[in-house]
Amino acid sequence: MQARTLFLSDIHLGTRGCQARLLLDFLDRYDAQTIYLVGDIVDAWRLRRGWHWPQAHNDVVEAILAKAHGGTRIYYIPGNHDEMMRAYLGTHFGGIEVMQTATHVTLTGKRYLVTHGDQFDNIVVNAKWLAHLGDRAYHVALWLNTWVNWARKLWGGQYWSLSNWAKGQVKGAVNYISAYEDVLIAEARRGRFDGIICGHIHAASLRRIGDVHYANCGDWVESCTALIEKTDGQLELIDWAKHTRSRDRKRRVRARRDKEKELL
Repeated sequence: MQARTLFLSDIHLGTRGCQARLLLDFLDRYDAQTIYLVGDIVDAWRLRRGWHWPQAHNDVVEAILAKAHGGTRIYYIPGNHDEMMRAYLGTHFGGIEVMQTATHVTLTGKRYLVTHGDQFDNIVVNAKWLAHLGDRAYHVALWLNTWVNWARKLWGGQYWSLSNWAKGQVKGAVNYISAYEDVLIAEARRGRFDGIICGHIHAASLRRIGDVHYANCGDWVESCTALIEKTDGQLELIDWAKHTRSRDRKRRVRARRDKEKELL
């Protein structure tokens, strides 16, 4: 499938929660003129605590570099989990340019500020120890989620995200997401942008808030979502996990029908 631009954020390579194989499937099926890596691509916070780097994570890096070598323009905008890359702003490696923020202009002429978004998060900026504590709690939730879904699978249930459910239930988390969005919308207005494209909070979204288009890429730990600019210049949020489940279900139905035909 062809797109004009891909926006990927919060991949978190180096963590057990990273859905690298789903991302590889997505990258194999989508080609674009430009790719923005919108922060937290590698999770240095987790790697400092313990090394986890399976072959699938290498494969993701190689797939991205292969696209760069094939002529795709790739911009890397570091986040808080891969903040070590901010020491290399303005440099290129393997055909990838490292930038603090970027301005993306769509085919229709709309201007978007592209930023990871952690610099607008009061917890990350003013209480980094609390951000690290929250990160540990998040990974505990992911660990619990693995066992919950293992049990659900035994009973034929589909994948369910414990941390997404918790964020929806806890009023403080909902307020945090809302406040984060408000600050980014204000920043877009201040810069006279038509919209803002970000990541950071693992809450995929594509909607208009007042006069500003707000787009959050989501993540590749739970939601497995990406933002694309289609060839006509329109933005679309792709839920690749949902797409994959639908595709696999159709394959199973076709396989069952083919088997039934053979038995007739």
